[in-house]
Amino acid sequence: MEYLAAGLDPEKATLYIQSDVPETAELYLFLNMNAYIGELERCTSFKDKIRQQPQNVNAGLLTYPTLMAADIIIHRATKVPVGKDQEQHLEMTRQFSNRFNRMYNVEYFPEPQAFNFGQNLVKIPGLNGTGKMGKSEGEGNAIFLADEPEAIRKKVMKAVTDGGPTVPNQEKPEVIQNIFQLMSVVSSKETYDYFDEMYNTCQIRYGDMKKQLAVDMIQFTEPFREKIKELLSDEAYISKVARMGKDKARESAAKTINEVREIIGFKSF
Repeated sequence: MEYLAAGLDPEKATLYIQSDVPETAELYLFLNMNAYIGELERCTSFKDKIRQQPQNVNAGLLTYPTLMAADIIIHRATKVPVGKDQEQHLEMTRQFSNRFNRMYNVEYFPEPQAFNFGQNLVKIPGLNGTGKMGKSEGEGNAIFLADEPEAIRKKVMKAVTDGGPTVPNQEKPEVIQNIFQLMSVVSSKETYDYFDEMYNTCQIRYGDMKKQLAVDMIQFTEPFREKIKELLSDEAYISKVARMGKDKARESAAKTINEVREIIGFKSF
């Protein structure tokens, strides 16, 4: 829904539900056969998750990098639109792809590279003071494009801050830099510069800054929110897009899986 609201054209882009393409799960299995426990345990996201949920360390969590890799290389992608926080996962995808190529002495899977329209990969920080903004990072950490204004306001006002600077031009700690980074995305340069000056002169009031950030966040997300409401009222269109995406994705994925089976040496009877 959010992809459509953001302007992706389903006639040009293939939008599909992951579970509609079972070939992904099969490629995930093949990749797991040649992934090593040590390299999976070294994954930053895995180490973060086991610290957050030590009572629920499972195989799905450990092998998430291979699932992400399968999602990418099932279509033999060469460019992947990801944020800066996904650099390690993309590097692991290249590692799995190259390992498959070496094991079977082929040049089948290309090396996917990160892609965006700017010079640097983007990382949108969360509201909880650390890490990225994402639905898996905890309640209240993320602003969703469909969030109503009051929900956005409440989340932003609860964003983690500190006691404020004690000396002029003090370096911003991570929790404060995160707030400024969010403001740099949704607010005007004049607004950003004003609060930056207030911080550097030890006059900042975080409550005022968060109120302004909430206003700007609500304004920034308004077009997406309205488009999502419009899309939700047209279930037939959403179903059509999902079916169309499923058909195109499965055609691409089936071709890859058939060729992978042949490379591995599967025999048909």
